[in-house]
Amino acid sequence: MIKRNSHLIYLFTILIAAFFYSCTTKNETNLKENKSEVSKDGSKEEYRTDFQMIIDSAGLTGGVLIYDPQSDVYYSNDFERSTTGYLPASTFKIPNSIIALETGVAKDDSTMYKWDGKKRSLPQWEQDLILKDAFSLSCVPCYQQIAREIGVDRMKEYLNKFDYGDITVDSSNIDKFWLEGDSKISQMQQIDFLKKFYTSGLPVSARTSEIMKRIMLIEESDSYKLSGKTGWAKSRNKNLGWFVGYVETEGKVFYFATNIESKKGFNMDNFAKIRPQITIEAFRKLGLIK
Repeated sequence: MIKRNSHLIYLFTILIAAFFYSCTTKNETNLKENKSEVSKDGSKEEYRTDFQMIIDSAGLTGGVLIYDPQSDVYYSNDFERSTTGYLPASTFKIPNSIIALETGVAKDDSTMYKWDGKKRSLPQWEQDLILKDAFSLSCVPCYQQIAREIGVDRMKEYLNKFDYGDITVDSSNIDKFWLEGDSKISQMQQIDFLKKFYTSGLPVSARTSEIMKRIMLIEESDSYKLSGKTGWAKSRNKNLGWFVGYVETEGKVFYFATNIESKKGFNMDNFAKIRPQITIEAFRKLGLIK
């Protein structure tokens, strides 16, 4: 009888241990899914499942990266992707404009770029455009002209000063290196560049920075100001989309870099507007904007 009871007690102990091990494992998994980590530079990285849900529900792959410099915290659904380089596409219009203004290639945001009358990819580009409108309409031919006028040597010089991504520029690709080829920049690098720009950390004049901030302003509401630039490139038969910039609200600034790719079957008519929508929704999930 005693022997039988000892067997029952032993079996009960095993079952209890297995139960607590199972609970602990589940808790550890949940913690891993929502954990925060400290990066090499001391900043905090917080993984956001809700960002991933936004992207999944949109039928895309990719990541949203938001940086809060007040708390030194990065928020993302994919920190591995945030350090991976991709073609900058039209987000390169930010440094391209800054260099143009600083070198005098563009006098200010009202510098005119004449349409040559030739058919262009988009009808909104088939008109004379000032720099500010060329930026907001993402006029590729206008910025190709700007890049050619800046030239290879000055382009390289300023990109080195800016420490902007990993860009390959030469005489053969001066007007297309940001759209095709080996040039690349990561989400983290985009935010590093934007931080330097916003805080006057770039080696450019205050006048250039002031004009550029006017050019980049997209939306201003009662609660926040949104500034930035979208980008769209085709790489390895995939559509790659960017939206980078910063949000100013209640005396604070938050930087963002959204990088997405279309999945098979995605309605590409929605690709242009989905990038800002995803980003704004991520800000709302964080409670940073209304």
